[in-house]
Amino acid sequence: MSFKSVLVVVTNPAQAKGAIDAAARIALANDGHLDVLALGVDVTQLGYSYIGAGAVLTQLSIERAEADAKAAETAAKAALAEQDPGLRWAIDIAVAEMGGVANVVGNAASFVDLVVQTRPYGAGQGFDAEAVVEAALFDAHAPVLIVPPDADLTRIANPRRILLAWNQSQEALTAAKRALPLLKAADLVDVTVVDPPARGPERSDPGGLLCQFLVRHGVKAEVTVLARNRPKVSDVLAEHAMDRDCDMMVMGAYGHSRLREAILGGATRAVLEGVTIPVLMAH
Repeated sequence: MSFKSVLVVVTNPAQAKGAIDAAARIALANDGHLDVLALGVDVTQLGYSYIGAGAVLTQLSIERAEADAKAAETAAKAALAEQDPGLRWAIDIAVAEMGGVANVVGNAASFVDLVVQTRPYGAGQGFDAEAVVEAALFDAHAPVLIVPPDADLTRIANPRRILLAWNQSQEALTAAKRALPLLKAADLVDVTVVDPPARGPERSDPGGLLCQFLVRHGVKAEVTVLARNRPKVSDVLAEHAMDRDCDMMVMGAYGHSRLREAILGGATRAVLEGVTIPVLMAH
C-alpha cells in the first residue's frame, strides 16, 4: 500500500503553494499522481430579495465564484510549475455553492489515497477551507494531511519520528491503518496514550494491541503512556511531539452532527491549531 493518488483542493490562491509543495513531495516519493481541484465557492446565502433582484445577485455571486476558481487555478499552476519535472499531475476547475462543497469535494476525494490541505484556520482562511477538510474526512472518508504554515517539508514524505495518538477509538484505528505507508517508513512510531481508562480491553496494556498490529506490518513502534497534566489533551500531545522531536502526528478525526452534517469536533480543532508539525487525520 502506498499513496498513489494525492489530492489538493485549492480555494485560496495564497494557500496553493504550501499544500502543493507538500503533496508533490509525497506523490513523487510514492511514484504517484497529484490531482489538483481549483474550486470557487459561492458563499452568498440569499435569505430573501426584492422582485427582480434575486437573479441579478445570483448572477453576480456565480461570476465572483468563477473568478475565484480561475485565480485558484492560476496559483495552482504556478506552484506546479516549480515542482520536479517528473511529477505527474492534473488540474480540474469547478464552482460550487457553499452547501454543495461536500458533494464536489466528497466525490473527488473518494477516489484518492490521501488529501493534503493547509491548516483550515487562521488569517486569510474562510469557511470554505474548513468545509473542504470536513467533506474529505466525513463524506469521502479519505485521510487528510494538514500542513501548518511554515512547516518543515523536508521529511514530509518520509518522517523519522511519528506520534500516533491512541485512545482505543475506531477513528484512531482508521487513522493508523490509513497512515501505514508513512508509519512503515519511519524510524520510530510513538503510540501515545493519554490517561488510559481504568476499565476496558486495554486496561492492563494500553496501546499494546495496536503496537502488536503495527510491528507485524514492519513498523518500529513503542508505547508511551502520559498523564493528563494539562487542561487539554491536545496540549499534552503537542508538548510530547515537541519533546520527542516528531516530524508528524497521526490521529483520529472526531466530529459531531449539526443539522445532519458532520463538523470537526473541538478536540480535533484544538490539535490542528496547537501543533506546528503536519497532522494526518482519518475518520
